[in-house]
Amino acid sequence: MQSRPKKLMLIDDNEIDLKINAKLINLANLFQEIIICRSGEEALDFLNKYLSTPELLPDFILLDIQMPEMDGFEFLEHYKDFPEKRPVAMLSSTLDFGDIKRAEANPYVIKLLKKPLSPSELEVLISR
Repeated sequence: MQSRPKKLMLIDDNEIDLKINAKLINLANLFQEIIICRSGEEALDFLNKYLSTPELLPDFILLDIQMPEMDGFEFLEHYKDFPEKRPVAMLSSTLDFGDIKRAEANPYVIKLLKKPLSPSELEVLISR
């Protein structure tokens, strides 16, 4: 993997969380580009659309757990069939032990980050 991921895909249905997290990530200068998706479906559509042009795909995915229609775990069910895997960190304010265990058990999830997002915690994660 390159020294630092260039593109982040941020998947969250909450407009306020999207704005705050994008701002924090930009201020910390962690990524050159942030691809914002307001649902799991929108994210899957993006990934499928650019499947044949991997340079347009994100290098890292930050995924909210609790979203209407398709939650983070449902997104991961579809993502497992995706040929170009990228590291995924789940982002949640959940205290639900079941969600936490489920995230930690998922082979595509490298870490469950707590909301509000800590740029320094994200930086440690992406520099691994």
